[in-house]
Amino acid sequence: MSGSTVVAEEFVEFWSERRLCMLASPRPDGSIHLVPVGVTYDAERRVARVISDGGSYKARNLAAHPGVRVSVSQVEGRRWSTLEGAARVSRDPGAVAEAVRRYAERYRRPRENPERVVIEIAVDRVLGNVRPGG
Repeated sequence: MSGSTVVAEEFVEFWSERRLCMLASPRPDGSIHLVPVGVTYDAERRVARVISDGGSYKARNLAAHPGVRVSVSQVEGRRWSTLEGAARVSRDPGAVAEAVRRYAERYRRPRENPERVVIEIAVDRVLGNVRPGG
């Protein structure tokens, strides 16, 4: 097994283990809005997902600015990883259901919320010492 395969497996595992993450997004005034969230990562599609109430500040702000760049990070001891990319908010029932399914696998089944949305991040940059492919 090559070294990059091992790292890729470690990366997917790191983003599958139950761990609190942080979402950083820009406010309209340029300051950073940083909040704890649960994140799931779809390595095949390179999409990170955050479920949220549609009325939350993060969801309203990102819905008003589709395509804005955001990042999600997690850390465990010296190991850390950050996923960056353009974000969009979706209310599509299929997209929300997929995000909820993935969230339940990583964390637990979330409470019912008819106002739930999914923040989808098209990951195009990975930082950290836990990375895909080395």
